[in-house]
This record gives sequence, structure tokens and C-alpha cells, in this order.
Amino acid sequence: MTAIKHALQRDIFTPNDERLLSIVNVCKAGKKKKNCFLCATVTTERPVQVKVVKVKKSDKGDFYKRQMAWELRDLTEVDAKDANKENPEFDLHFEKVYRWVASSTAEKNSFISCIWKLNQRYLRKKVEFVNVSPQLLEELPKAEESVPSGESQSVAGGDEDALDDYQELNAREEQDIESMMEVCEYAISNAEAFAEKLSRELQVLDGANIQSIMASEKQVNILMQLLDRALGEVDNIEGKLLSYEEMLQSVKEQMDQISQSNRLIQISNTNNGKLLDEIQFLVNYMDLSKGHIKALQEGDLSSPKGIEACINASEALSQCMNVTLKPGHEKLMAVKLQQHLFSELRDAFARRLTNHLNNVFVHQGHDQSSTLSQHTAELTLPKHSPLHRDLLRYAKLMEWLKNTQREKYEGLSRTYVDYMTRLYEREIKDFFEVAKIKMAGTSKDGKGKFATLPRKESALKQETESLHGSSGKLTGSTSSLNKLAVSSSNSRRSQSSSLLDMGNMSASDLDVADRTRFDKIFEQVLSELEPLCLAEQDFISKFFKLQQNPTLAQVSIRYSMDQICVCIVFDMVRMMMNKIFQSIETELNSLIALGDKIDSFNSLYMLVKMSHHVWTAENVDPASYLSTTLGNVLVTVKRNFDKCISGQIRQMEEVKISKKSKVGILPFVTGFEEFAKLAEAIFRNAERRGDLDKAYIKLMRAVFNNVEKVANESQKTPRDVVMMENFHHIFSTLSSLKISCLEAERKEAKQKYTEHLQSYVINSLGQPLEKLNHFFEGVEARVAQGVHEEEVSYQLAFNKQELRKVIKEYPGKEVKKGLDNLYKKVDKHLCEEENLLQVVWHSMQDEFIRQYKHFEGLINRCYPGSGITMEFTILDMLEYFSSIAQSH
Repeated sequence: MTAIKHALQRDIFTPNDERLLSIVNVCKAGKKKKNCFLCATVTTERPVQVKVVKVKKSDKGDFYKRQMAWELRDLTEVDAKDANKENPEFDLHFEKVYRWVASSTAEKNSFISCIWKLNQRYLRKKVEFVNVSPQLLEELPKAEESVPSGESQSVAGGDEDALDDYQELNAREEQDIESMMEVCEYAISNAEAFAEKLSRELQVLDGANIQSIMASEKQVNILMQLLDRALGEVDNIEGKLLSYEEMLQSVKEQMDQISQSNRLIQISNTNNGKLLDEIQFLVNYMDLSKGHIKALQEGDLSSPKGIEACINASEALSQCMNVTLKPGHEKLMAVKLQQHLFSELRDAFARRLTNHLNNVFVHQGHDQSSTLSQHTAELTLPKHSPLHRDLLRYAKLMEWLKNTQREKYEGLSRTYVDYMTRLYEREIKDFFEVAKIKMAGTSKDGKGKFATLPRKESALKQETESLHGSSGKLTGSTSSLNKLAVSSSNSRRSQSSSLLDMGNMSASDLDVADRTRFDKIFEQVLSELEPLCLAEQDFISKFFKLQQNPTLAQVSIRYSMDQICVCIVFDMVRMMMNKIFQSIETELNSLIALGDKIDSFNSLYMLVKMSHHVWTAENVDPASYLSTTLGNVLVTVKRNFDKCISGQIRQMEEVKISKKSKVGILPFVTGFEEFAKLAEAIFRNAERRGDLDKAYIKLMRAVFNNVEKVANESQKTPRDVVMMENFHHIFSTLSSLKISCLEAERKEAKQKYTEHLQSYVINSLGQPLEKLNHFFEGVEARVAQGVHEEEVSYQLAFNKQELRKVIKEYPGKEVKKGLDNLYKKVDKHLCEEENLLQVVWHSMQDEFIRQYKHFEGLINRCYPGSGITMEFTILDMLEYFSSIAQSH
């Protein structure tokens, strides 16, 4: 290490006017070991700069180079990792933390000690040394081997020792030395002579000092005498102080007695003040005014002023009873008596309030029942806003009852629910009875409006009561409303709507009127139920103080026997609503079943209306009773809608076609067109459009499959005609309706129509020129077997003579006659309503021309130079087709 220090001093630090004081061989912690040296240096010029320099060998390893340097003043912390155990690791905290591992613990300690010395000597801002042994910071580092004497500067440990002996001269000392050296001109040239002169002057000064001390002995003796005299005075003062202390001792005892007396008086006053505060507290918070007591005992619960007085009195009583007493208050007899008085007032007022509210329920019920008769003839439900308005005056008292007498509060809740259940059940039953009669259309007045049948007609009543079952389904096949609906008009079609009979426009017109009336009645029913339920739920929440947000899951806890019942507040509202309106869902299901039985297409109207009302209710309150109930009923409506679609598909599959008449446009194809028009009108801007789109796809698949099924089974009409006409009609229908979800089916229908049109044309054209077609089919077969086209004429069955013979059989006159017969046959196959005759005839003309050109091409290739041509030309054919079409 000495040789390394010598080399570093010579090659790196001496050229930079620096002295190397300490060195340590290190590598970075946690990385691949690449050794380098950390050097502590000071500059030889003033002001002195202290640095930590990182030095490493060059890549070739033949010399050292200076890599990085840090000012010691930038060092904030030195962490030696462990002050008790030997550990070569240490950290230096500059602008960032540098972690090092020394080659030995001794080198690390020597380097840290040198840093500490330099910090103490040259820096005002002291570096923090962590996990460093105190002994290491107190002792000087051990001297290391010295650099050879040839160097002008020592870099060994002796320099570190010199740091302790060196003391910088101040300005005055420097000035004195300079003055002294100016007096002696040889001070610089002859240092020994100058030193001897200074030694002689020092001896002279020492002698003068000794003489001066000996001359001052007299003054010292005088000073000692003065000190003896001062000691005597001090003894006198101490004696007087002792006498004064004895006199003050008696005064102290008297003052102690006075202080003790004052302390007792202060304690008494404090206790009296606290007692007064306790009395004032009890008087202020546990005293109920006479006016409040009178209101609780005799207050008028039927007048607004009396109710207001009772509310104020009950709130004051609750404050008195709920006051938080301090420890010990409950043992006071006055407090016990007052609490007993409060309990009696509470119980008496709770009984009086409960009895009064029960009477209010009964009284309001009688008033409400008297108004029911005026609503029976109309499709409206009675409004309960007057009842709610009168009862809401007691809402704060109900809240007080809920907080103080839970059992009475719950009893009142049950009473209200039982009463309202009977009232609403009667109203809703009558309301739905009127709705069912209007739907069935059993009676009309002179103006065409539906009138309510008298209640004395027991037969009708018995018939409508059959619709009120617990399951909500129509009971039996003898349903009177069903019979009435069927018998109300001779022109009305059967109750089970079908795509097969929607093509009958006279019946369809009547159905539209019936369905429109049904839609209005169903909408009116839902529109009447919605505000009724919302108003009742709002009243229950306000009157019974159940307005908490259900998402907060706040609970009220009730103790009954030894069980704890945790009730979510919002569930209480729903439970009360379910009890009060328990008949709504049953009646709605019954009404839906009736509408579905009258006309299965009514399920479309019901699905749209019910979906809209469910959506509206969920926007208002997604967890309300109305939203839940309508959602449950919507499931039934959707099930009926799906059943309606399935029934239409089943009826398509059961279609039977007459074997003696041509097929034409199938009834379920035209029925789908009418159904789609009806559905589009109903589902315009509807929330459940997706359900209709799914139904469209199912129905269209069924239409496609059953068209093909009927075409395969048809005996009178060719399969291609059935497919062509019906798919043309389907394509036209879908193109006009522009139903986006059926775009793929529209393209498929066009493709099938085009394919079967082409197939029918090709198959039909083979009949007028049957022999000619067979001849050229044989020619093509020979060519396909490998016979060259120019060699076909050498085949015995297909020589020129045979060709001329076949061509002669089809002169222009015969061709026209055959085409005329073909036109008549096509006319018999096609139906009039689709009007495809001219389209087919024009396609046959194009195909015939194509075949003619094909035959001519075969003659030219297979019979070159024969001069054989057809007996008629293309112009002749165009004239034939045109004249035939005009003649018919």
C-alpha cells in the first residue's frame, strides 16, 4: 500500500499541488468487483480545499488515472454500517449515496478517522458519522509507512499527526515575526545565527520576569491581609443571618396556618359552585313545563293547533328523557321521581295517540268508502290524497312513537296495513272488473262508448269473477268474458290470432279497431295504477318515517323475547306495499290472460306498454314496489309474447295446401307482411325493440322453411313457381318495410327468387323445342367425351342429315305455336296477385335467345361449311314473344 501511495502522490496529486493524507482500496457494494482507491487529499495552497478523490487503474493497467472527485463540504453523512463488529462496508452520502466495500476493516477505519479529522479542522458544517465507534473518532489514525525521503511532500501518517500540532498564526503574530526579521538582516541568510540571537533574547526576558515576580512580594502580603479581613466580615454577616432566620421561623408557621385555612375555604367554594352547576343542569334539562304536561295529558289531537302543541310537548319530553345523566345522578331521589313522571306521561300519551290514530284510520276509511261508487262506472281509481294529507299531520308524532314506544308504532303500522289492504283490494277488484268488461266489449251505449253493466246482473258478475284466481290465470274453457268477446261481433275472427288469417282485410280492419281499444284500456289501467302506488309508497315513507336510502343499508334493531331482529328500513316499505297491494299482480296477470285469450296479438301491445312503464318506474326508483311488481308482470307478458310467436310458427308448420288448386302466395307469407306492419306501428320507439327483432328472425326462418316445405309437397304448382312467387313477395315486403335486423333474410329471399326464376325458365323452355334440345344435348355430350367438334358430324346419330331432320320439325310456325302453349301453361302456374307473368315471359325470351345463339354456335363449330341454319331467326323469336304477350 505504501508503494501505491507513493506512486499516486507522485503521478496524480503532486502535479495538482495536493497532498495525499489517507487511502483505502474499495469496490462498489453488490456489483462485480472492480477495485479502485478512495483518497483523502488537501491542497498545498490557501485557502485549503479538502477532497475525496476516486482513482483507478487504466484499462491497460500500466498507470493510474483520476476518475472522480468530491468536495468534503458536500459530504453529509458517513455510515460505517456497524460500530461493534468488524465490517468492511461503508457508505458516503454526497448528492447521492455511494456504497463501498473496503479491502480490509483497518483501511476503512483509518480512512474514516482521517475524514473525521479533516472535518473537525476545516469545515464549519460538520459531517454526521453513523455507526462509527467513538474510540475511532477520538484517537488519531495509526501512522502508515512513509514515502521515501526523495519526495518533497510527506504522505504518510506523520502528516496526519502534524495536523494536530499545526496551529495557524494570527495576523499580529505574523506582523511581529516580519518586524523581527527585518531588524536582523541575516535572518534569512543565516538561520542559525538568527536562532541564537532569539535564544539570548528569550533568556533575558525570562530573567526579567523572575525579577518582576520577586519585586511584587510586598504587594502580595498586603493582598493576603485584605483577604483575612474580608473573611472576618463574612463571619459577622453569617451570624446576623442566623438570627434573622430564627425570627422568620415563627412567621412562617403562622403563614402556613393562614394558607391552610384559605385552601379549605377555596375547596368549599369550589364544591358549592359544582353543586350549583349540577342543580342547574338537572333543573334545565329535566324540568318539563306545565304547558307541555297539559298538552300531553289533554291536548286536542284533532285540531292543527292541538297537534302542534302535542308535537312540541312530545319533543320536549323526549329531550328530558334522553338527557345524558352524570355518574351518581340516577341515585338522587328527585331524579328518580322525575324519571318516573316522564315514563307515566310517555305511556299515557302513547296510548292516547294510538287510540286516536286508530279512530282516524276508521273515520277516514268510511269517508273514502263513500266516494268509491262514483268511480265504479269509470275506468279510474279513487285518489287517496285527502286521506294522506290528513294523516301526514301526525308524521312527527309517529316518529316520536317509533322512537319511544316501538310496539305501539308497529301495532299502528299493522292496523294501517290491514285497513288499507281491504280498502285497496275492493277498489282494485272493482277497477279491474270494469277494465275486463270494457275489453270484452259486452255493452255499448248509443254513442258507441262502452258502458258499465249494472251490478245486479249476477250472471256477468259470476263470469268476471272466474277471472280472479290466486294464480292469475283464466279458469276453465267456459270463461264468460271469452264467450262475450267472441259473440260481440259476427265479423270478428277467432280469439287465437294467426298470421294465416291476417290477409283477410275485412277481419283485419275490425281487429285493428279492437286492438286499438284494447291498447287504450291497458294503457289506462297502467296509468291509473302507477300514480296510485307511487303516492302510497311516498306516504308510507313519510308517515312512518322510512325515508332512509336503501343503499346505505341502515338498520333498526328490535328486541323481542331473547331474539334480535335486524330489519332493513327499505325492506319494511316494500313489505308494507306488498301487503297493501297484494292483489295488483294477481289482477294484472288475470287481465293479461284475458287480453291474450281475446287476441294473442294483444301481447305485442302489452309488451310495449308494460316495458315502458317498467322503464319509467325504474328511473323514478329502481327498488320501488311498483318497479318490482311491474317487472314481475313484464315477465308474464314476455312469456305470452314468446308463446304467441311460437304459436304462429306452429300454425305455419300445420298449413295444408289443396291438391286441386294452384298454391300462389301462401297465407302465412301475406300474414307476416300484415304482422310486420302491425308490429312496426306498435314498437315504434319502444324500449323492447330487441324482443321484436328476435321474433322477426324466428318468424322469418319459419316462413322460409315452410315455404320450401309447401313447395316440395305441392302437386298442382311446380316447386320453382311456389318458391319464386313466395320469395319474390317476401323480398318485396322486406324491401318496403326496411327492417334492419332482416337485411340478411331480404338478400337471401332475393337470391332464392332469382335462382328459382331461372330454374323455372330453363326447365319450361325445354318443352317447345324438346327434340332440338335433346339433339344438341347429345352433341355436347359427345364433345364432353373427347370427340372433336369438327368430327361430331361423322357420328351416325348426329350427322348432318339427322340435324336437318330435327331442324325441319321446328319451323317458325311450330315454334310460335309451342311458345303460345308455353305461355298458357305459365299463366296457369302463376298467381294473379304477385303479377310475375310478364317478368317470367321476358326472362324466357332472354333465355330462348341465349339458347338459340348457343345452338347456332354449336352448328358453326361442329358442322362447318354445311350451310345448315335454323328455320327461324332472332327477329322472328322477338316477334313471336311480343305477339303472344299482346294477344293474352
